[in-house]
Amino acid sequence: MAHSSTIEPGSPHFAPLSSEKRYLKPSVFWSIRQGFPRSLSLALGTLALLIPFLIWAGVSYAGLVPPMFLPTPTAVLQAGWTMLTENNLLLDIAVSTARVAGGFLLAALIGVPIGWAMGTFHSMDSLFAPIVGTVRYMPVTAFVPLIVIWVGLGEASKILIILLGVVFYNAIMVADAVKFIPNEMINVAYTLGATRRDVFFQVILPATFPSVLDTLRVNISGAWTFLVIAELLAAQSGLGFRILQAQRFLQTDKVLFCIAVIGVIGLIIDVGLKRLSAKLTPWADQIRS
Repeated sequence: MAHSSTIEPGSPHFAPLSSEKRYLKPSVFWSIRQGFPRSLSLALGTLALLIPFLIWAGVSYAGLVPPMFLPTPTAVLQAGWTMLTENNLLLDIAVSTARVAGGFLLAALIGVPIGWAMGTFHSMDSLFAPIVGTVRYMPVTAFVPLIVIWVGLGEASKILIILLGVVFYNAIMVADAVKFIPNEMINVAYTLGATRRDVFFQVILPATFPSVLDTLRVNISGAWTFLVIAELLAAQSGLGFRILQAQRFLQTDKVLFCIAVIGVIGLIIDVGLKRLSAKLTPWADQIRS
């Protein structure tokens, strides 16, 4: 005896037989990976920078906060001009940039190959993963006394701090990028007669190169963060040194100007790496502004 059941119209499982298809309404602002007008993107970016600036200007010019804690934009610009013309701030910018470049390039030369090896070979993952996974959770500041003992107070100690602060993140992020390559892609290469060398150089490296560039673009911000820690070690020049020196004398305007300089340098580097990525990896399926 066949069992039949009926579904009432009020039931949550009820659906009309002749239902119309629902289509997404076009949306410029909320489209998901469908492109975005460049003019609107620039407008939103400008607005994101303008709103905090206007809040800062309104609070400081109205005198709601003492100038020692929050100077006006005019005072910050005047302090910056004084530092540029009288305190040789351009030399500090050059010194800090050289330190960041040295530490970060070493972190890239060491961390990226380790990441490729960890993501490609289980043996290398077993070898490096314990130390990379452990040391990257240790604060770099805890190593400062040891670094002073090992290499002294010269430039080598400052570069080493930046190196230790970034290298392990480079390695783990690149390794994750390699592990996201579908196994089918590697198996197809073997089916077509590729050797292990061919798979590594012609499949894995091209597939992960865009992710490597993105990793470097993200982690270079960490290099500037560790710069201030590095310039605690008997530095006589550099942006971090200027920030700490101004802090001692409660010169908040100079502190804010140096922070702004670091932000501008970081923005220039970020835009440059984005354009480099777009030029070197035109095949990458990623959204670039």
